Amino acid sequence: MKIAVVGTGYVGLVTGTCLAETGNMVTCVDINEEKVKMMLNGQLPIYEPGLDLLFHRNIEQRRLKFTSNLEQAVNDAKIIFLALPTPPNGDGAADLSYVLGAAKDIAKIITDYKVIVTKSTVPVGTADKVKEVFRQHLNLGVTVDVVSNPEFLREGVAVEDFMKPDRVVVGTSSERAQKLMAELYGPYVRQGNPIIFMDERSSELTKYAANSFLATKITFMNEIANLCELVGADVDAVRRGIGSDERIGKRFLFPGVGYGGSCFPKDVQALAQSAKENQYDFKILNSVMEVNEIQKKVLVEKMRKYYKGDLKGKKFALWGLAFKPETDDIREAPALYIIEELLKDGAIVTAFDPEAMNNVKALLGDTITFAANQYDALQDADALLIVTEWSVFRTPDFDQIEKLMKQKVIFDGRNLYDLQKMIDCGYYYNSIGRKIISQ
Repeated sequence: MKIAVVGTGYVGLVTGTCLAETGNMVTCVDINEEKVKMMLNGQLPIYEPGLDLLFHRNIEQRRLKFTSNLEQAVNDAKIIFLALPTPPNGDGAADLSYVLGAAKDIAKIITDYKVIVTKSTVPVGTADKVKEVFRQHLNLGVTVDVVSNPEFLREGVAVEDFMKPDRVVVGTSSERAQKLMAELYGPYVRQGNPIIFMDERSSELTKYAANSFLATKITFMNEIANLCELVGADVDAVRRGIGSDERIGKRFLFPGVGYGGSCFPKDVQALAQSAKENQYDFKILNSVMEVNEIQKKVLVEKMRKYYKGDLKGKKFALWGLAFKPETDDIREAPALYIIEELLKDGAIVTAFDPEAMNNVKALLGDTITFAANQYDALQDADALLIVTEWSVFRTPDFDQIEKLMKQKVIFDGRNLYDLQKMIDCGYYYNSIGRKIISQ
């Protein structure tokens, strides 16, 4: 099948590459000429494990192409995916200008039937707006079907999520479009996972509901962790106790320094705003956002307490800048909020992250120092802060850490280390929802 993917951000590039992997002919379109040139030269603009192999293979097999020429891409395609940014407006609502603008441009170009698929995360009612754009601008005699097909890709395992999805959600009221979408996704659900067809509005809401529920689950566990510290309980024990209940499940119960990334923050915000526009006070989501903002700075509050409010001139090593491991994405990353607070208090920060340092350098410049590796960051540090749970941080050389740092002090925002191990090594160790280990 011939496919066009408009937008080569994280979702668009993964979608286009993975669709090509099952034999489809895919053309990805982007208005950024430099980015297109980069991809034509075989360079990936994002870091995502496993994507590079599929990317290069499908370019070599001529199933995956890149262009900045929209007309060239869409006229040849049967299905056109819109994978464009929907950033939050000032009030938290999703900005649909990129999606609707692309729809208008496509409507003026196409000369035969197409299926237009909104892959971007969009508020309820967006498919209706896209349909209206096409109704107004299509050439006489040309028809389209507009389909909602939200993505459920987790950064770090996005290729696996696309190739072997738990489910595929498709919103359409068209039998013709449904058949085409079933044919397109058939190779990805051969093991029996469902393609769930529904109306467009339910499909759009499903995406926001899923991410908001997961964000709520994370936030609830962070609240439990904070309570554990006050009552002397161990959050790891509580997590295991409730996670074994199949109604609750084990995933998304790990406490930490809040959620970040490209999806959860804006999706929770957008769903709450959508509720507000419909005169509904979504109290749970408002609380989730409030708690998450506080949680991002909980590690700094622990440090302020330990240093009796005086962080000025203290040097801190910070491990982890990306919002989660196996990505270079720093959007709404807790590390950025922590760094901002530390610099405000006059502290000195040296950071290391396996993938995200270039993105943070572009944002923060020389306000902090970047280390070549995790141990270089520790030289003469007063304390180590762990903010992202990269695998490389899980089993460090504690003897090496001790030699490099001024003091054996660790503030762990991801609960990476065993408490008994920290006792045996003689560290001051302050984590989330567990007892503080004193030197």
